[in-house]
Amino acid sequence: MSDKKVWLVTGAGRGLGVDIAKAALAAGHAVVATGRNPEKVAAAIGESDDLLAVKLDVTDPADAASAVVAAVDRFGRIDVLVNNAGNFNAGFFEELSPEEFRAQIETTFFGPVNVTRAALPVMRAQRSGLMITISSTAGLEGGEFTSAYAASKFGVEGWMESLAPEVAPFGIRTMLVEPGFFRTELLTPESTKYAASSIEDYAERTEQTVTAWKAMNGQQGGDPAKLADALVQLAGQEEPPLRFAAGADAVAAFERRANNLLAQANAYRDLSSSLALDLN
Repeated sequence: MSDKKVWLVTGAGRGLGVDIAKAALAAGHAVVATGRNPEKVAAAIGESDDLLAVKLDVTDPADAASAVVAAVDRFGRIDVLVNNAGNFNAGFFEELSPEEFRAQIETTFFGPVNVTRAALPVMRAQRSGLMITISSTAGLEGGEFTSAYAASKFGVEGWMESLAPEVAPFGIRTMLVEPGFFRTELLTPESTKYAASSIEDYAERTEQTVTAWKAMNGQQGGDPAKLADALVQLAGQEEPPLRFAAGADAVAAFERRANNLLAQANAYRDLSSSLALDLN
């Protein structure tokens, strides 16, 4: 097979998805760039003979199936799937409505599930492919105000880690990407929705947190264009990493999580190890 690959990128109308699509095109690949508004997707990325803009709402399995069919009809295959589309429903758990919590899971967990379910038979028939899923450091560490988002990302982590050995015999690889804070559009009003302040006990902390996060928008230290270039580089490797810590803050989160798990394992090691059935 030639070095030219066919990429399918979700959430390519703005933010990191645009950068990924542009980086893949610049590297000589063909790109199926998807979003809810394909005209907006095409305008954001720019014209290219190797670009196909396709409508895709990741929460709709029928849309996912149609996007995969369009990709194969145009380019004949799918080599790299990038599950990138996402949003952020932020707030304290008690103040997030059941509908808001479920909507987060539908987009950032079941969204990638829907698209992967549609693309996987194509890759399995090819006996090759790479599935990249943009997770988050919130998939490694929970934190206040992120319960719904972290729940979806923890789910993504477990699902992709379990999927990896299932599809490896078919020449298909998976890669989880855990970005820290990048100057994308995740914290813009178009992508982030804050739960209404409804419980007095949380009111002061809610105001402080929302103010701090709004101030962070546009000030994040990570460069999404550099992350996109890194993903194209990693996708070209014969054995891409199962996880990629994106950003120095993500590396620190990896180390912190690993150290915390070791400390928790050691804290009650004797008690934990004494729970076997006594068969004597």
